[in-house]
Amino acid sequence: MKRLIILCLLSTSLTYGNAEFWGKTGHRVVGEVAQKYLTGKAKRKIKKLLKGQTLAEVANYADAIKSDRSYDAFMPWHYVNFAPDQEYRNITPSPEGDVVMGILRCKAILEDENRSEADHIFYLKMLIHLVGDLHQPMHAGRAGDRGGNDIQIQWFGNGSNLHRLWDTNMINHYGMSYMELTQKVDKLNRKERMALQQGDVYTWVEESQDIANELYDSVEVGEKLGYSYSYKYWDTVEQQLLKGGVRLAAVLNGIFK
Repeated sequence: MKRLIILCLLSTSLTYGNAEFWGKTGHRVVGEVAQKYLTGKAKRKIKKLLKGQTLAEVANYADAIKSDRSYDAFMPWHYVNFAPDQEYRNITPSPEGDVVMGILRCKAILEDENRSEADHIFYLKMLIHLVGDLHQPMHAGRAGDRGGNDIQIQWFGNGSNLHRLWDTNMINHYGMSYMELTQKVDKLNRKERMALQQGDVYTWVEESQDIANELYDSVEVGEKLGYSYSYKYWDTVEQQLLKGGVRLAAVLNGIFK
């Protein structure tokens, strides 16, 4: 009995320590926003590939498969680390891949008509998730602290870290469903949406890194955070979710044009 309790506690600890990137709610918001801005052609092709499921419904697929060791090669696709004084185009990419390379790989496979339908389905689900990850600033953090995972803080009296704070803590504490949060963040007119869709995956990752550099300076190790931190940075959370959604739509519309 004692051994069973210990195993359960260890399992809980490991699961919590590997919190989903952007959290389930955040990824669903990105998917739901993108769904609204798909062209008719893209919407029809995606609906066929996803067997009627929406982008929000499959947005967490890339996290769900992490429990299967046969997908371990895709783990590095969720993030990228590069020095804050460099541009991504000028670095030597990791041989294991990163979120930028992952997005480009998914895009290439989806545009290849010779690939199987099974490949198109898998890499579409991966792409939906990875564009969301790209816009979580700590996924463009520093390798030395594992994107903020090693920077311990307190969130409303509970132990956490800088990475988890931005993945899940602030969004979960806000207490909205993904549909409610989508309605709250998505109030763009066409001109504003087009402006956010400018650039490409390279400029978007560098934009995320710029935000990450600010966030590193926003906390001290062991600091107790709560309402004031959320008040200061909640707009950034909403903006990144919105950018992720409208940019995902732009990428998908380009693939399925």
